[in-house]
Amino acid sequence: MDFQVVVLAGGTSRNLVPLVSKEVPKALLPVANRPVLSYVLELLEQSNLKNLIVVVGGEDAALRIGGWISSAYADRLHVEVATVPEDIGTAGALRAIGHYLTAHDILVVSGDLVSDVSPGAVAATHRRHDAVVTAMLCSAPVSGPSETGPSVGKDKTKKQGRYNIIGLDTTKQFLLFIAAGADVDKDIRVQKSILRAVGQMEIHADLMDAHLYAFKRSVLQEILVQKENFQSLKQDVLPYLVRTQLRSELSHGAQAEENGNAKVVSLDNKVMLSQLLTNASSPSFHELYAMGPVGDASASRNTHKCCIYIASKNKYCARLNTIQAFSDINRDVVGDASHLSGFSFSAHHNIIHHSAVLGSKTTVGPQCMLGEGSEMGDKCSVKRSVLGRHCRIGSNVKIVNSVIMNYVTIGDGCSIQGSVICSNVQLQDRVVLRDCQVGAGYVVTAGSECKGESLARKEK
Repeated sequence: MDFQVVVLAGGTSRNLVPLVSKEVPKALLPVANRPVLSYVLELLEQSNLKNLIVVVGGEDAALRIGGWISSAYADRLHVEVATVPEDIGTAGALRAIGHYLTAHDILVVSGDLVSDVSPGAVAATHRRHDAVVTAMLCSAPVSGPSETGPSVGKDKTKKQGRYNIIGLDTTKQFLLFIAAGADVDKDIRVQKSILRAVGQMEIHADLMDAHLYAFKRSVLQEILVQKENFQSLKQDVLPYLVRTQLRSELSHGAQAEENGNAKVVSLDNKVMLSQLLTNASSPSFHELYAMGPVGDASASRNTHKCCIYIASKNKYCARLNTIQAFSDINRDVVGDASHLSGFSFSAHHNIIHHSAVLGSKTTVGPQCMLGEGSEMGDKCSVKRSVLGRHCRIGSNVKIVNSVIMNYVTIGDGCSIQGSVICSNVQLQDRVVLRDCQVGAGYVVTAGSECKGESLARKEK
């Protein structure tokens, strides 16, 4: 396949403060004690996609990520790390590396994707339909641990507003409408021409845009040049391609984009818009429309196809783009999605590194991981949590639904629930944390009790 692969690895995402820092960019955040970027790189390697461009926001992050890739994948992948300015968006990042892109088609993958869905299947769908874009969709993940605290509950409430509203033809091959982010809460406006051509459309609120796209390079670059204000692939480029698929005159811009819209309000999940004309949905509705009225070749129209690949429900697919997602994915990869971890689990369905030391009457439950060189004192309890390398944990410590990174020191009698503790943190004796995030190198003083707080040192 003549595909170039671009991995958008980001930089230091504001959504993930205080987990990210200058020392730990987003792509190197640990999932089951492996950098999250490793999951995408190995997924691509499994599809025999080994020549990659990894795009990183900011020079410091690019140096760290490039160094890690060189050491971990030197003999396995050919990776070129391209540095772009931070905060220019996903479309801006592709615009900035335009001179690298030469293949007929481009496969664009988010570096925060953790999945077992083959990118090769998306590429094959794209080629089969001769599409200008093919987007991978998967079931929207359910957020939050089994023992939810108050802050987790609030995050779940907010998360509902970030779901996509997606319109598909009844064969579930073509994308007819998409709204994301703040647009989800607005009235839905669908092109009349699309509804007339397809005849019937399904509206879904249970699917997630996985941010894995195949693009026809010439079309993508034309849009990026003409639409200088487009910053996001998901919120700008993809909706534009969908809106214009039956009047594909990209070089003429978006002069009449809002004309002829049909307004649909308050659509529930999978509402059927079936009363719109009798031209039944067909995989070839683009071709039928392009022929013009009653097959009049002289009135032919330019069209382009926006396709989708829907991952099977038994596949795993999630993006590490929020703190809640960071916790959820870590828990999943040592839990129900343990096949993604790359590790062999014990009969107790946990991973305790052979160099780790456990004190008397200390228990590490199922769906837990204890990293290399870590030591735990007596009478400790760990449930549904990931602990990193070379941690020092005192006695009578309880850790539940949490992620502890590397070189963390935890004093006697501490209780940690629903929290993320970054590397080189020190928790003194009897600290109680519930639904907190503690940034790298922070010291929590003895006897502190914190709930729903973000604790971090000020960046210099």
